Amino acid sequence: MHEITAHFPNLTEKQLQQFAALKDLYTDWNAKINVISRKDIDELYTRHVLHSLGIAKVQPFEPGTSILDVGTGGGFPGIPLAIMFPETNFYLIDVIAKKIKVVQEVANALGLKNVRAEQKRAELVDEEFDFIVSRAVTNMPDFVKWVRGKVKKDQKHDLPNGILYLKGGDLSEELSVFQKVTLYELSDYFKDEFFETKKVVHLAMKYKP
Repeated sequence: MHEITAHFPNLTEKQLQQFAALKDLYTDWNAKINVISRKDIDELYTRHVLHSLGIAKVQPFEPGTSILDVGTGGGFPGIPLAIMFPETNFYLIDVIAKKIKVVQEVANALGLKNVRAEQKRAELVDEEFDFIVSRAVTNMPDFVKWVRGKVKKDQKHDLPNGILYLKGGDLSEELSVFQKVTLYELSDYFKDEFFETKKVVHLAMKYKP
């Protein structure tokens, strides 16, 4: 937990309790349904929770914001972000039913009223969102195809509406086809060596009625 409180010192008592509960919840559910690698469960707060919260460092969400988390897996980045921004609405989707079951159970146990979870392909979502978040589910050109037409027109954040994507490594070739893309190095925010090559990719997307 110190990884979280060191970087986010202004959490409420409720948020602290929710973040603290994640380790036992994921350890318990991971024993039944493997959503996190065995070695990563010991590094849950650094490699999953803090990594997810890298998005919060790049763009904090305003109350009433709507976020789509595509390929959420066991609930990352959606669950940590939902704890961090209780007045923001999160829709977490994944094509694998057992992973969505874990997400639903974790959200229920934490009392997260701002989380919806559903087994669904991104292409079949018929809604619009301020931001679409994800954690390296595919290459960016394919991801953009999945979520095209799902971004709201009205802006209320410093960053333009669009994609906030967690990814690592050299992305220059993958992103070369996009003009309005910005990379945020997570090593600027978090000093753990895990974040040396990790980034938040912001891609502004035009509203398409």
